[in-house]
Amino acid sequence: MEQPSFDTESVFDDDYLYFYEPLLSAEHSEAEVELIWRLLDLRPGLRVLDLACGHGRIANRLAARGCRVTGLDITPLFLERARYDAAELGVEVDYVHGDMRELPWTQDFDRVVNWFTAFGYFDDAGNRRVLGQIAQVLKPGGIVALDLMNRDWLVRNFQPDRLAAERGADLIIDRSRLDSLTSIVSTERIVLRGGDVRRFQFFVRLFTFTELREWLLAAGLTGIAGHGDGGGPLSVDSRRLIVTASLD
Repeated sequence: MEQPSFDTESVFDDDYLYFYEPLLSAEHSEAEVELIWRLLDLRPGLRVLDLACGHGRIANRLAARGCRVTGLDITPLFLERARYDAAELGVEVDYVHGDMRELPWTQDFDRVVNWFTAFGYFDDAGNRRVLGQIAQVLKPGGIVALDLMNRDWLVRNFQPDRLAAERGADLIIDRSRLDSLTSIVSTERIVLRGGDVRRFQFFVRLFTFTELREWLLAAGLTGIAGHGDGGGPLSVDSRRLIVTASLD
């Protein structure tokens, strides 16, 4: 079966920031950073890579807590926003434009964070390569945390058509298809903003904890643990799948 295409420039643009900014409030982001801090056993001075950092809402807050943070993302617009916000907050983050499948570091980081469904946008070979790159950039004893949609929950609660975001009279409507054989959700997104209409496609590969654990082990990571919403116990009722792993 042909892999659906992922239109990065269409998905991650000004419309994304416009619609999701109210949802990703300061309070919401602070709560996520607190969870990341606990799961990764963070402390000031540690070197942290925010992989697929987006517009820096996690990276900047980790830097404000004293971590030495690098953020990598493929979207120049997001990196520009991240640098602007870092300057406004008075924090230093090294923001790098790049592809998470080709990381320019080796054993440079104490921790890696990959948050808010920022994994699963390539074919299986590409996704496995990302995990291998994470293992490459971690120092021995380093830890990674990945935050994804929980396949078990989504399969039971799947909605083919849904209102994904709303801001005033502007809307995002997603029309999705779940392929149970590949665990890929393919989506046609319709953006209605200011009287204009855009349509584009994207996809995400879903994982159960069991499958992702096997992939992490194959990448050379160990100490793998699964968590649900808010870092609590993982179950089929957990919307989020949070996985931590370490490098011996």
